[in-house]
Amino acid sequence: NASLLGILQHPDGTVLKQLQPPPRGPREQEFYNKVYDSDCCDSILLELRQYLPKYFGVWSPPTAPNDTYLKLEDVTRKFNKPCIMDVKIGQKSYDPYASAEKIQQQVSKYPLMEEIGFLVLGMRVYHISSDSYETQNQHYGRSLTKETVKDGISKFFHNGYCLRKDAIAASIQKIEKILEWFEGQKQLNFYASSLLFVYEGSCQATTVRLSDVTLAEKRGVPKGLLSGGDILEYNNNIHVINSTENGKIEASVSKGLSKFYALHKKAYSKRHHSQLSLKVENLEQDNVWKSSTCITQEHLNGNVIPQLEKVFCHMPAEIKESANVEVRMIDFAHVFPSNTKDEGYIYGLKNLITVLQNILDN
Repeated sequence: NASLLGILQHPDGTVLKQLQPPPRGPREQEFYNKVYDSDCCDSILLELRQYLPKYFGVWSPPTAPNDTYLKLEDVTRKFNKPCIMDVKIGQKSYDPYASAEKIQQQVSKYPLMEEIGFLVLGMRVYHISSDSYETQNQHYGRSLTKETVKDGISKFFHNGYCLRKDAIAASIQKIEKILEWFEGQKQLNFYASSLLFVYEGSCQATTVRLSDVTLAEKRGVPKGLLSGGDILEYNNNIHVINSTENGKIEASVSKGLSKFYALHKKAYSKRHHSQLSLKVENLEQDNVWKSSTCITQEHLNGNVIPQLEKVFCHMPAEIKESANVEVRMIDFAHVFPSNTKDEGYIYGLKNLITVLQNILDN
C-alpha cells in the first residue's frame, strides 16, 4: 500500500512522506504545522484534525540531513488486508497561482475534472477468492467517463464474491462528515488534495457484535440466504481440534481475535449431516456463547467460504456492525487561505456521495 501512495512505511506505525520541492513541500509542512499546532484554539482547525492522518512533525535520515520527511499516521496499519483507494477531489486540480502552462497540463490530464469533481488516482483491492490484490493505477481513473465512473468506483468495493455494501454505506457517512466541515468553513481552499479510503478486505475482521447477534435472532434472519439454508456461522480462524466417534467436529475460535463474526441461525439438523459445534468466546464480555449448526461435509471441503461470503454480503444493514472503514484527507501541497467556501471541493464531495449512493441503490 505504501507504493500506491509513494511513501515509506516506518516500523513504528507511521509513514514517511518525502517533502516535495518548494513551494509545494514547505506549503504542505506549513499546513500540517498550522493544524496540529499545540497552541491551536481555532475550532475549525481542531475539528479538521479528525479527518487527517495524525502528524508527528518532520524527520530526516541521519545520513541525509537535508532530506525532509513528514511523519504521519499510517491509516492502513490497523487493517489485516487493507483495500485502499486514493481519490483526488475538486473541480480544479490546479491552484489559483498556477501558470497558463500548468493549468493546460492539469486540465489535459483529466478534462472531466470540472464536470465530475473527482478523479480516482489509484486503488488496491483484496480479492478473497484468489487471496491476492488487484491494483489499478492513475490511467484507470483517467479512463473513467461520466457514464463509467459508477462502475469504475464500484470495482473498489467488490472483493471477487460480492459488493461490500457495508463499506460503501460507511464511506458515505464519513464523506458526509467531511462535507459538513467544508460547509462550515471559509478559511481554507484545497486544490489537488485527495481522500484516502481504506476498508478491511479480509473475512476474519468482518465482525458482528454479540448483542447484534441476539437481536438478529429475535428479529429473524431473512430466509433463503443460503442454498442449504442451514449454516450462517463462520470464522476464518477456526481450527479443528478433534473428531469424535459420532462424527462431530469440535472447532474452537482462535483466542487472538478480539472480535468475531458469528451470526446464529436455528439449524434444522438432518441426521446424515456432520455436526460442527462452535465454541465462540466473546472476549469483551467473557461469556461463552455456544451453538451447534449443521454443515454438510462438502461445505467443509472448501465450499464453505463462498457460501458464507454470500451470507455476509447480503446481511441486512441493521445487524451488521458498522464496517471497518477509514476516509481521510491527504495531500496538502496546494492549500490556500481563503475567505469563501471551497465550492469546487464541495461539488466533488457531493458528486462522489451521489455516485456511491447510486452504487448502493442499484
